[in-house]
Amino acid sequence: MRLGATAVAAVVVAEAAAWLLRPRDIEHPVHADENAYFSHEELTKARDYASGQRLILVGSLVAEGAVLVLLATGRPAVTRRTLDRLAARPVLGGAAAAAGLSVVVAVVTVPFGIAAHERSVDAGLSTQSLGGWFGDWTKATAIGAILAGLVGSFALGLMRRFGGRWWIPGSVAVVIAAGILTWLAPVVLAPLFNKFERLPPGQARSDVLALARKAGVDVGQVYRVDASRRTTAINAYVNGIGSSKRVVLYDTLLNDLNRGERSSVVAHELGHVHGNDIQRGLLFVAIVTPLALIFASGMAAAIARRRGAEPGQPAYLPAFALAIALTSFVIGIAGNQLSRAVEARADTFSLQLTNDPSGMIELQQQLADRNLSDPDPPGVFTFLFGTHPPAVDRIGAALAWEQGKRP
Repeated sequence: MRLGATAVAAVVVAEAAAWLLRPRDIEHPVHADENAYFSHEELTKARDYASGQRLILVGSLVAEGAVLVLLATGRPAVTRRTLDRLAARPVLGGAAAAAGLSVVVAVVTVPFGIAAHERSVDAGLSTQSLGGWFGDWTKATAIGAILAGLVGSFALGLMRRFGGRWWIPGSVAVVIAAGILTWLAPVVLAPLFNKFERLPPGQARSDVLALARKAGVDVGQVYRVDASRRTTAINAYVNGIGSSKRVVLYDTLLNDLNRGERSSVVAHELGHVHGNDIQRGLLFVAIVTPLALIFASGMAAAIARRRGAEPGQPAYLPAFALAIALTSFVIGIAGNQLSRAVEARADTFSLQLTNDPSGMIELQQQLADRNLSDPDPPGVFTFLFGTHPPAVDRIGAALAWEQGKRP
């Protein structure tokens, strides 16, 4: 299959998977005027902050792409010579090349991370010092390098063993690895960055358990995380599968939201558990991975061939990393469409469970205000990067519920 046809097929499959896996029982929003829910000062502050962060994100992506293109085309010469020498020991050489590539990308993009952090501090969103931020960056970079080393060495081994059909075992390995990481992340990785404790007895825990019983949901564990050591933002999330499944609530959320707002958040997260949304995401990965790997492999081979690098060699990794980055970005657009639908369904579940559209509206106002998020960001940004519906759409869904327009 030609590279162009493979690219089209990969996108079509990803879009079809997003459409097939998206939940259907979603409350469709009515129009919500942002000026009715946010003051001029709130909108101005949020948009000034969000627009700057968007520019930083784009700059970081451009810098990452530029360094990958540079390395994939064999520049600078010292990098090319180093990669060629690593071919003497393919397994260790591949691990070292992949880990080094991960660190180089992290270092190149660190100025953008610093800029984003300092803007967050200036805006009152971040409570973390620059030294604390660097500590987290160092840990994240080290973890990324270790994982990249393992993946890079394993991928090159599959290429040497299976040749052009390496993507078959590679696809199986990706799905298995995604499942293992989803299971391990809450209990191994997350505690490296934050302190988690089980939500103590009290009104908040009682409300969570009461909502879970009402929903008929096995909530797993409910944890409080010390997010306030880094941020004033409010948030909650669900992660893990099986024995590691948990609902995590920011301490800022528990401390600063009223009971109705807090119930809307908890009911939303229970909606993710009820809808098996983590498993839904893993299924999306399983569907899109084979064609994504075929395309990335073909693209990488076309790039690497120009400088004489063959699949299975450490020198092949920069071209492969560039191809994977581009493929992930394009496939991620379909993934984000699915994510926005999943989040809208969790909002609908929250409305069904609490029947409190006013609480949902107040929550969205709080989230946008406290997190300095643009209530109605540019459509192209939402299309490319948005994992959640804009706040005006989420308010519009609550208004539709209030008007009796139920899914």
